Amino acid sequence: MGALFRRLDGWLFALLLLLAAAAIGYLSTRYAHEADWTANGRTSLSAESRAVLARLHGPVEIVSYANPQGNLRQTVAGFLQRYQAVKPDLGLRFVDPQQDPAKMRELGITVDGALILHYQGREQRLDELSERSLTNALERLLRGSDRIVAFVTGDGERRADGPGNADLGTFIAQLEGRGMRAVPLNFTQVTDVPQHTDLVVLASPALALPPGAVQALVRYVQGGGNLLWLTEPSNDDLGLAPLATALGVRVLPGVLVDGSGAALGLHDPRLIALGDYPPQAITRGFMLTTLFPQVSALAQVSQAGWAVKPFLRSSAQSWTEFHPIDNSKPSDIRFDPAAGELKGPLDFGFALSRLSPSPDKSEQRAVVIGDGDFLSNTFLGNGGNRALGERVFDWLLGDDKLVDLPPRGAPDRLIEISQAGLNTISFGFLLVLPLLLLLTGGLIAWRRRRR
Repeated sequence: MGALFRRLDGWLFALLLLLAAAAIGYLSTRYAHEADWTANGRTSLSAESRAVLARLHGPVEIVSYANPQGNLRQTVAGFLQRYQAVKPDLGLRFVDPQQDPAKMRELGITVDGALILHYQGREQRLDELSERSLTNALERLLRGSDRIVAFVTGDGERRADGPGNADLGTFIAQLEGRGMRAVPLNFTQVTDVPQHTDLVVLASPALALPPGAVQALVRYVQGGGNLLWLTEPSNDDLGLAPLATALGVRVLPGVLVDGSGAALGLHDPRLIALGDYPPQAITRGFMLTTLFPQVSALAQVSQAGWAVKPFLRSSAQSWTEFHPIDNSKPSDIRFDPAAGELKGPLDFGFALSRLSPSPDKSEQRAVVIGDGDFLSNTFLGNGGNRALGERVFDWLLGDDKLVDLPPRGAPDRLIEISQAGLNTISFGFLLVLPLLLLLTGGLIAWRRRRR
């Protein structure tokens, strides 16, 4: 009898297991649940994409020009489900491009599966299906139109499209994906800043600007234009004193050095690392560390009608160093107040705003930063440099709703490990782990033989 009950128990357990599996399979067809346990939710929509969707008030229609043959339509629909889960009024409609070839040529549709996004009378075309490209397209819809950003050229400034270490090509390419268009501005070819320019950037000129170029910049600022001025440590104002006067700021002599950088492993005292920022719209909620290679401190000398707020400030261990620094030798620099050096904390980033003199704008904005290297191709990838630069441009262009978008990327893409730690991990995987497996297998075989 006991054997019969044990056999019945076994069959009953198997039957219940099958019923449970069938119930789970049935429920999985009726209800869907997804969980993303990865860092920063990288396999689902990023925090930035969610933030962009939250700022799109009203329905968004996406038209996909994909052939009905094949699985392309299913791929597009499956990809957009992540966006529709966050924004239910994001609609998707399919059009067969083979039904009206003339219309496709008129729309410029050349890629099977191309998307056209419609929002509040504006549209964006998209030929690539990825979260980065789609979120950028939604951000351009939110921005309204491409913003014209003119970069002053001709006097050794950092090139907006340059691949050199000191150029801004990588950063500007990313900005163009977000709805900004960089154009050169050479005052040997024009006498004034062209109309419909949304922002002028003066990025670290190496040579003195001609008086006509400086006066053109002053007229642009006095007329209500937005300006970003990236300056560098120098004892020469490069003829830009009239521009500094128009903004009510002064570039202080010397290079800013910070003695607290040694605790962070920075061997060059000219490297300024920031993790805390004065409160301002650009830095509101910004928690990333930024790195500035060579900084010139700034001072406010007059109001000039501007509301001036610092948003970059060095530590109390910093000062303006007048003597040259040679990193090939042990540093012996010391704060010398007798020479006129100034003790920190010192500001090196100003955000200026005032009621615009132009009747077409409500507010005029300008930013002066005592360093341009932090956005260069060499240093852009350090900490939050890129994210801070995007915030600066968004604020200058008046896109306040985009200033505090969460930074892109996962927080743990890089593993920092010493050589000793790497050797330990290698030793463990190559020797210790195989030995443990052999010992475990030998122990199991020995116990089985004893039975």
